[in-house]
Amino acid sequence: MEVSEYRRVYANVDLDAIEENIRQMELQLPEPVPMLAVIKTNGYGHGAIAIARELEQNTAICGYAVATAEEALELRRAGMKKMILILGYVFEKDFEALIREEIRFTVFRYDMAQSIAAVAEQLHKKAYVHIKIDTGMHRIGYAVHRQSVEEIIRISRLDDLELEGIFTHFARADETDKSHTAEQYARFDQMIGWLGDEGIHFALRHCCNSASILELGEYHMDMVRAGITLYGLWPSDEVDHQFSLCPALSLYSHIVHIKELSAGEAIGYGGTYVTSKTQKIATIPVGYGDGYPRTLSNQGDVLIRGKRAPIVGRVCMDQFMVDVTHIPDVACMDRVTLIGRDGKEEITMEELGDRSGRFNYELACDLGIRIPRDYYKNGTCIDEMNYFA
Repeated sequence: MEVSEYRRVYANVDLDAIEENIRQMELQLPEPVPMLAVIKTNGYGHGAIAIARELEQNTAICGYAVATAEEALELRRAGMKKMILILGYVFEKDFEALIREEIRFTVFRYDMAQSIAAVAEQLHKKAYVHIKIDTGMHRIGYAVHRQSVEEIIRISRLDDLELEGIFTHFARADETDKSHTAEQYARFDQMIGWLGDEGIHFALRHCCNSASILELGEYHMDMVRAGITLYGLWPSDEVDHQFSLCPALSLYSHIVHIKELSAGEAIGYGGTYVTSKTQKIATIPVGYGDGYPRTLSNQGDVLIRGKRAPIVGRVCMDQFMVDVTHIPDVACMDRVTLIGRDGKEEITMEELGDRSGRFNYELACDLGIRIPRDYYKNGTCIDEMNYFA
Protein backbone atom coordinates (compact mmCIF):
# COMPACT_ATOMS: atom_id res chain seq x y z
CA MET A 1 0.00 0.00 0.00
CA GLU A 2 1.15 3.53 -0.74
CA VAL A 3 2.18 5.88 2.04
CA SER A 4 -0.46 8.52 2.72
CA GLU A 5 0.23 12.20 2.15
CA TYR A 6 -0.71 12.70 5.79
CA ARG A 7 2.56 12.34 7.65
CA ARG A 8 1.49 13.12 11.22
CA VAL A 9 -0.95 10.24 11.62
CA TYR A 10 -3.22 8.33 9.26
CA ALA A 11 -5.18 5.08 9.09
CA ASN A 12 -5.38 2.68 6.18
CA VAL A 13 -8.64 0.72 5.91
CA ASP A 14 -8.54 -2.39 3.73
CA LEU A 15 -11.97 -2.85 2.12
CA ASP A 16 -10.91 -6.23 0.73
CA ALA A 17 -10.38 -7.39 4.33
CA ILE A 18 -13.94 -6.40 5.20
CA GLU A 19 -15.29 -8.30 2.19
CA GLU A 20 -13.26 -11.37 3.21
CA ASN A 21 -14.56 -11.17 6.78
CA ILE A 22 -18.12 -11.20 5.43
CA ARG A 23 -17.28 -14.29 3.38
CA GLN A 24 -15.79 -16.02 6.41
CA MET A 25 -18.91 -15.30 8.47
CA GLU A 26 -21.13 -16.63 5.69
CA LEU A 27 -19.17 -19.90 5.80
CA GLN A 28 -20.19 -20.37 9.45
CA LEU A 29 -23.92 -20.19 8.70
CA PRO A 30 -25.71 -23.44 7.79
CA GLU A 31 -27.46 -21.72 4.91
CA PRO A 32 -27.35 -18.28 3.24
CA VAL A 33 -29.04 -15.61 5.31
CA PRO A 34 -29.12 -11.81 4.93
CA MET A 35 -26.52 -9.95 6.96
CA LEU A 36 -26.99 -6.56 8.61
CA ALA A 37 -23.67 -4.69 8.77
CA VAL A 38 -23.34 -2.90 12.12
CA ILE A 39 -21.60 0.40 11.31
CA LYS A 40 -22.51 2.48 14.34
CA THR A 41 -19.94 4.79 15.99
CA ASN A 42 -18.49 5.69 12.59
CA GLY A 43 -18.12 2.04 11.64
CA TYR A 44 -16.36 1.20 14.93
CA GLY A 45 -13.89 3.97 14.09
CA HIS A 46 -13.21 2.65 10.57
CA GLY A 47 -15.48 5.10 8.72
CA ALA A 48 -19.18 4.34 8.27
CA ILE A 49 -19.78 6.13 4.98
CA ALA A 50 -16.83 4.66 3.10
CA ILE A 51 -17.65 1.16 4.35
CA ALA A 52 -21.34 1.51 3.48
CA ARG A 53 -20.40 2.67 -0.03
CA GLU A 54 -18.42 -0.54 -0.45
CA LEU A 55 -21.15 -2.74 1.01
CA GLU A 56 -23.92 -1.25 -1.13
CA GLN A 57 -22.61 -3.57 -3.87
CA ASN A 58 -22.32 -6.67 -1.66
CA THR A 59 -25.35 -8.92 -2.11
CA ALA A 60 -24.73 -10.64 1.25
CA ILE A 61 -25.42 -7.34 3.05
CA CYS A 62 -29.11 -6.44 3.25
CA GLY A 63 -28.65 -3.23 5.21
CA TYR A 64 -26.97 -1.39 8.06
CA ALA A 65 -27.46 -1.11 11.81
CA VAL A 66 -26.62 2.12 13.64
CA ALA A 67 -27.17 3.49 17.13
CA THR A 68 -28.64 6.94 16.56
CA ALA A 69 -30.89 8.95 14.27
CA GLU A 70 -27.95 11.12 13.28
CA GLU A 71 -25.93 8.11 12.13
CA ALA A 72 -28.87 6.80 10.09
CA LEU A 73 -29.59 10.11 8.37
CA GLU A 74 -25.89 10.62 7.60
CA LEU A 75 -25.93 7.34 5.65
CA ARG A 76 -29.07 8.24 3.71
CA ARG A 77 -27.72 11.69 2.85
CA ALA A 78 -24.53 10.03 1.61
CA GLY A 79 -26.64 8.04 -0.87
CA MET A 80 -27.10 4.67 0.86
CA LYS A 81 -30.25 2.89 -0.37
CA LYS A 82 -30.32 -0.30 1.69
CA MET A 83 -32.35 -0.82 4.86
CA ILE A 84 -31.11 1.03 7.94
CA LEU A 85 -32.12 -0.05 11.45
CA ILE A 86 -31.51 2.15 14.51
CA LEU A 87 -30.73 -0.22 17.37
CA GLY A 88 -31.32 2.26 20.18
CA TYR A 89 -33.89 4.77 21.37
CA VAL A 90 -34.98 7.51 18.97
CA PHE A 91 -36.18 10.91 20.16
CA GLU A 92 -39.41 12.36 18.83
CA LYS A 93 -37.76 15.34 17.13
CA ASP A 94 -36.29 12.90 14.58
CA PHE A 95 -39.43 10.89 13.79
CA GLU A 96 -40.47 12.84 10.71
CA ALA A 97 -37.06 12.75 9.00
CA LEU A 98 -36.62 9.05 9.73
CA ILE A 99 -40.06 8.07 8.45
CA ARG A 100 -39.51 10.06 5.27
CA GLU A 101 -36.24 8.15 4.70
CA GLU A 102 -37.82 4.77 5.55
CA ILE A 103 -35.36 4.20 8.36
CA ARG A 104 -36.37 1.44 10.76
CA PHE A 105 -37.16 2.13 14.42
CA THR A 106 -36.48 -0.09 17.41
CA VAL A 107 -39.62 -0.08 19.56
CA PHE A 108 -39.95 -1.29 23.14
CA ARG A 109 -42.70 0.98 24.57
CA TYR A 110 -46.28 1.53 23.53
CA ASP A 111 -46.14 5.32 23.92
CA MET A 112 -43.18 5.44 21.52
CA ALA A 113 -45.01 3.30 18.96
CA GLN A 114 -48.09 5.49 19.29
CA SER A 115 -46.07 8.66 18.66
CA ILE A 116 -44.34 7.15 15.62
CA ALA A 117 -47.71 6.07 14.22
CA ALA A 118 -49.14 9.57 14.70
CA VAL A 119 -46.30 11.18 12.73
CA ALA A 120 -46.57 8.51 10.03
CA GLU A 121 -50.30 9.26 9.70
CA GLN A 122 -49.55 12.97 9.20
CA LEU A 123 -47.02 12.12 6.50
CA HIS A 124 -49.30 9.56 4.82
CA LYS A 125 -46.37 7.18 4.93
CA LYS A 126 -45.73 3.80 6.56
CA ALA A 127 -43.27 3.61 9.46
CA TYR A 128 -41.28 0.38 9.78
CA VAL A 129 -40.44 -0.91 13.26
CA HIS A 130 -38.54 -3.77 14.86
CA ILE A 131 -39.76 -4.89 18.27
CA LYS A 132 -36.94 -5.36 20.79
CA ILE A 133 -37.19 -8.24 23.25
CA ASP A 134 -35.14 -8.29 26.46
CA THR A 135 -34.10 -11.89 27.01
CA GLY A 136 -31.34 -11.23 29.53
CA MET A 137 -29.29 -8.17 28.53
CA HIS A 138 -31.59 -5.92 30.64
CA ARG A 139 -30.81 -2.81 28.65
CA ILE A 140 -33.88 -2.04 26.51
CA GLY A 141 -36.67 -4.25 25.28
CA TYR A 142 -39.87 -6.00 26.27
CA ALA A 143 -39.58 -8.61 29.00
CA VAL A 144 -40.63 -12.12 28.08
CA HIS A 145 -44.07 -12.42 29.64
CA ARG A 146 -47.73 -12.29 28.69
CA GLN A 147 -48.19 -8.59 29.52
CA SER A 148 -45.58 -7.77 26.88
CA VAL A 149 -47.47 -9.86 24.34
CA GLU A 150 -50.64 -7.89 25.09
CA GLU A 151 -48.85 -4.57 24.58
CA ILE A 152 -47.26 -5.71 21.31
CA ILE A 153 -50.71 -6.78 20.12
CA ARG A 154 -51.87 -3.21 20.78
CA ILE A 155 -48.93 -1.89 18.80
CA SER A 156 -49.79 -4.19 15.90
CA ARG A 157 -53.24 -2.57 15.70
CA LEU A 158 -51.84 0.95 15.22
CA ASP A 159 -52.44 2.27 11.73
CA ASP A 160 -49.45 3.31 9.61
CA LEU A 161 -47.03 1.01 11.48
CA GLU A 162 -45.43 -2.00 9.81
CA LEU A 163 -44.07 -4.55 12.30
CA GLU A 164 -41.26 -5.68 10.05
CA GLY A 165 -38.94 -7.26 12.59
CA ILE A 166 -38.39 -8.61 16.07
CA PHE A 167 -35.00 -9.06 17.71
CA THR A 168 -32.99 -9.61 20.84
CA HIS A 169 -29.34 -9.22 21.78
CA PHE A 170 -27.11 -11.83 23.40
CA ALA A 171 -25.23 -10.69 26.50
CA ARG A 172 -22.70 -13.52 26.75
CA ALA A 173 -22.38 -15.15 23.33
CA ASP A 174 -18.65 -14.38 23.33
CA GLU A 175 -18.05 -16.66 26.34
CA THR A 176 -16.91 -20.29 26.14
CA ASP A 177 -19.96 -21.40 28.10
CA LYS A 178 -22.94 -20.96 25.75
CA SER A 179 -25.63 -21.97 28.26
CA HIS A 180 -26.74 -18.40 28.99
CA THR A 181 -27.02 -17.69 25.25
CA ALA A 182 -29.07 -20.87 24.78
CA GLU A 183 -31.44 -19.66 27.52
CA GLN A 184 -31.77 -16.28 25.84
CA TYR A 185 -32.50 -17.90 22.49
CA ALA A 186 -35.15 -20.12 24.09
CA ARG A 187 -36.86 -17.10 25.67
CA PHE A 188 -36.80 -15.23 22.37
CA ASP A 189 -38.24 -18.22 20.54
CA GLN A 190 -40.96 -18.51 23.17
CA MET A 191 -41.91 -14.85 22.72
CA ILE A 192 -42.08 -15.29 18.95
CA GLY A 193 -44.29 -18.34 19.47
CA TRP A 194 -46.68 -16.50 21.79
CA LEU A 195 -47.02 -13.66 19.30
CA GLY A 196 -47.50 -16.13 16.45
CA ASP A 197 -50.37 -17.72 18.37
CA GLU A 198 -51.99 -14.26 18.31
CA GLY A 199 -51.52 -13.97 14.55
CA ILE A 200 -48.53 -11.62 14.74
CA HIS A 201 -45.67 -12.65 12.47
CA PHE A 202 -42.48 -10.89 11.45
CA ALA A 203 -40.56 -10.93 8.19
CA LEU A 204 -37.23 -10.47 10.02
CA ARG A 205 -36.47 -12.33 13.25
CA HIS A 206 -32.87 -11.75 14.33
CA CYS A 207 -30.65 -12.41 17.33
CA CYS A 208 -27.15 -13.42 16.11
CA ASN A 209 -24.34 -10.97 16.82
CA SER A 210 -20.70 -11.41 15.76
CA ALA A 211 -19.81 -14.10 18.30
CA SER A 212 -22.93 -16.15 17.62
CA ILE A 213 -22.45 -15.88 13.85
CA LEU A 214 -19.05 -17.55 14.31
CA GLU A 215 -20.03 -20.18 16.86
CA LEU A 216 -23.83 -20.50 16.93
CA GLY A 217 -24.88 -20.30 13.30
CA GLU A 218 -27.92 -22.46 14.05
CA TYR A 219 -29.50 -19.39 15.67
CA HIS A 220 -29.36 -17.37 12.43
CA MET A 221 -33.18 -17.14 11.93
CA ASP A 222 -34.07 -14.61 9.16
CA MET A 223 -31.11 -12.23 9.48
CA VAL A 224 -27.83 -11.85 11.39
CA ARG A 225 -26.05 -8.72 12.63
CA ALA A 226 -22.31 -8.55 11.92
CA GLY A 227 -20.46 -6.09 14.15
CA ILE A 228 -16.90 -6.33 15.43
CA THR A 229 -15.98 -9.29 13.20
CA LEU A 230 -16.86 -7.23 10.13
CA TYR A 231 -13.66 -5.29 10.86
CA GLY A 232 -11.55 -8.39 11.51
CA LEU A 233 -11.51 -7.93 15.28
CA TRP A 234 -12.38 -10.58 17.86
CA PRO A 235 -15.49 -10.38 20.07
CA SER A 236 -13.43 -11.71 22.99
CA ASP A 237 -10.46 -13.90 23.88
CA GLU A 238 -12.87 -16.78 24.54
CA VAL A 239 -14.19 -16.96 20.98
CA ASP A 240 -12.52 -19.72 18.97
CA HIS A 241 -9.73 -18.04 16.99
CA GLN A 242 -9.64 -20.73 14.30
CA PHE A 243 -11.72 -18.53 12.02
CA SER A 244 -9.87 -16.50 9.39
CA LEU A 245 -10.54 -12.88 10.26
CA CYS A 246 -8.56 -10.10 8.58
CA PRO A 247 -7.99 -6.87 10.56
CA ALA A 248 -9.11 -4.02 8.30
CA LEU A 249 -7.40 -1.05 9.94
CA SER A 250 -3.75 -0.15 10.33
CA LEU A 251 -2.47 3.06 11.91
CA TYR A 252 0.73 4.94 11.08
CA SER A 253 2.77 8.00 11.95
CA HIS A 254 6.36 9.21 11.39
CA ILE A 255 9.27 10.15 13.59
CA VAL A 256 9.59 13.94 13.79
CA HIS A 257 12.55 14.31 16.16
CA ILE A 258 15.39 12.22 17.59
CA LYS A 259 17.58 13.20 20.52
CA GLU A 260 20.30 11.46 22.49
CA LEU A 261 19.98 11.63 26.26
CA SER A 262 22.52 10.76 28.93
CA ALA A 263 21.76 8.47 31.85
CA GLY A 264 19.56 10.00 34.53
CA GLU A 265 17.35 12.16 32.27
CA ALA A 266 13.61 12.20 33.08
CA ILE A 267 11.24 12.10 30.09
CA GLY A 268 7.82 13.69 29.70
CA TYR A 269 5.18 14.94 32.13
CA GLY A 270 5.89 13.86 35.68
CA GLY A 271 9.26 12.38 34.73
CA THR A 272 7.81 8.87 34.94
CA TYR A 273 10.66 7.39 32.87
CA VAL A 274 14.33 8.03 33.62
CA THR A 275 17.08 6.93 31.24
CA SER A 276 19.37 4.25 32.69
CA LYS A 277 22.17 4.82 30.16
CA THR A 278 22.81 6.90 27.06
CA GLN A 279 19.65 6.39 25.00
CA LYS A 280 18.29 7.56 21.67
CA ILE A 281 14.73 8.86 22.04
CA ALA A 282 12.32 9.55 19.15
CA THR A 283 9.22 11.75 19.23
CA ILE A 284 6.00 10.58 17.54
CA PRO A 285 3.40 13.32 16.82
CA VAL A 286 0.34 11.35 18.03
CA GLY A 287 -1.42 11.41 21.40
CA TYR A 288 -4.58 10.87 23.35
CA GLY A 289 -6.13 13.80 21.45
CA ASP A 290 -6.17 11.38 18.51
CA GLY A 291 -7.62 8.56 20.61
CA TYR A 292 -4.26 6.87 21.24
CA PRO A 293 -4.54 5.70 24.86
CA ARG A 294 -2.69 7.62 27.57
CA THR A 295 -2.66 4.35 29.53
CA LEU A 296 -0.02 3.08 27.09
CA SER A 297 2.44 5.39 28.87
CA ASN A 298 5.52 3.26 29.69
CA GLN A 299 3.45 0.24 28.55
CA GLY A 300 3.04 0.10 24.79
CA ASP A 301 5.25 -0.43 21.75
CA VAL A 302 5.36 0.86 18.20
CA LEU A 303 7.10 -0.66 15.19
CA ILE A 304 9.96 1.11 13.40
CA ARG A 305 12.04 -0.57 10.69
CA GLY A 306 10.50 -3.91 11.65
CA LYS A 307 11.49 -3.64 15.33
CA ARG A 308 9.54 -2.88 18.47
CA ALA A 309 10.26 0.46 20.12
CA PRO A 310 8.90 0.86 23.67
CA ILE A 311 6.99 3.96 24.74
CA VAL A 312 8.90 5.90 27.38
CA GLY A 313 7.24 8.49 29.59
CA ARG A 314 3.65 9.61 29.46
CA VAL A 315 1.61 9.77 26.27
CA CYS A 316 0.76 13.47 25.81
CA MET A 317 -2.28 14.95 24.08
CA ASP A 318 -0.48 15.26 20.73
CA GLN A 319 2.91 13.50 21.09
CA PHE A 320 4.74 10.65 22.79
CA MET A 321 8.28 9.35 22.95
CA VAL A 322 9.84 5.96 22.23
CA ASP A 323 13.25 4.42 22.82
CA VAL A 324 14.99 3.72 19.49
CA THR A 325 18.49 3.08 20.86
CA HIS A 326 18.49 -0.48 19.51
CA ILE A 327 17.31 0.38 15.96
CA PRO A 328 20.23 0.88 13.50
CA ASP A 329 20.08 3.84 11.11
CA VAL A 330 16.83 5.16 12.59
CA ALA A 331 16.04 8.60 11.18
CA CYS A 332 13.49 11.40 11.19
CA MET A 333 10.52 10.69 8.90
CA ASP A 334 10.88 6.93 9.32
CA ARG A 335 7.39 5.41 9.26
CA VAL A 336 5.99 4.33 12.62
CA THR A 337 3.38 1.54 12.80
CA LEU A 338 1.04 2.00 15.75
CA ILE A 339 -1.41 -0.72 14.68
CA GLY A 340 -0.55 -3.23 11.99
CA ARG A 341 2.40 -5.22 10.64
CA ASP A 342 5.98 -4.20 9.86
CA GLY A 343 8.16 -7.09 8.71
CA LYS A 344 7.75 -10.04 11.08
CA GLU A 345 6.32 -7.93 13.88
CA GLU A 346 2.66 -7.03 14.35
CA ILE A 347 0.73 -4.90 16.82
CA THR A 348 -2.96 -5.77 16.88
CA MET A 349 -5.92 -3.81 18.20
CA GLU A 350 -6.35 -6.61 20.74
CA GLU A 351 -2.78 -6.22 22.02
CA LEU A 352 -3.14 -2.47 22.44
CA GLY A 353 -6.48 -2.96 24.14
CA ASP A 354 -5.02 -5.43 26.63
CA ARG A 355 -1.94 -3.32 27.35
CA SER A 356 -3.88 -0.08 27.74
CA GLY A 357 -6.57 -1.53 30.03
CA ARG A 358 -9.25 -1.03 27.38
CA PHE A 359 -10.54 -3.56 24.88
CA ASN A 360 -10.47 -3.66 21.13
CA TYR A 361 -14.01 -2.30 20.59
CA GLU A 362 -13.30 0.77 22.70
CA LEU A 363 -9.89 1.39 21.19
CA ALA A 364 -11.23 1.25 17.62
CA CYS A 365 -14.20 3.50 18.40
CA ASP A 366 -12.00 6.07 20.13
CA LEU A 367 -9.77 6.72 17.10
CA GLY A 368 -10.52 10.39 16.58
CA ILE A 369 -11.53 12.61 13.68
CA ARG A 370 -8.02 14.11 13.56
CA ILE A 371 -6.91 10.84 11.96
CA PRO A 372 -7.46 10.80 8.17
CA ARG A 373 -8.64 7.45 6.78
CA ASP A 374 -7.42 6.15 3.41
CA TYR A 375 -9.50 3.32 1.89
CA TYR A 376 -7.83 0.65 -0.19
CA LYS A 377 -9.17 -1.93 -2.62
CA ASN A 378 -6.90 -4.31 -4.51
CA GLY A 379 -3.95 -2.46 -2.98
CA THR A 380 -4.97 0.91 -4.42
CA CYS A 381 -6.32 3.90 -2.53
CA ILE A 382 -9.85 4.54 -3.83
CA ASP A 383 -11.14 7.00 -1.25
CA GLU A 384 -9.77 9.45 1.30
CA MET A 385 -11.69 10.89 4.22
CA ASN A 386 -10.00 13.81 5.91
CA TYR A 387 -12.33 15.72 8.21
CA PHE A 388 -10.07 18.78 8.06
CA ALA A 389 -9.78 19.00 4.25
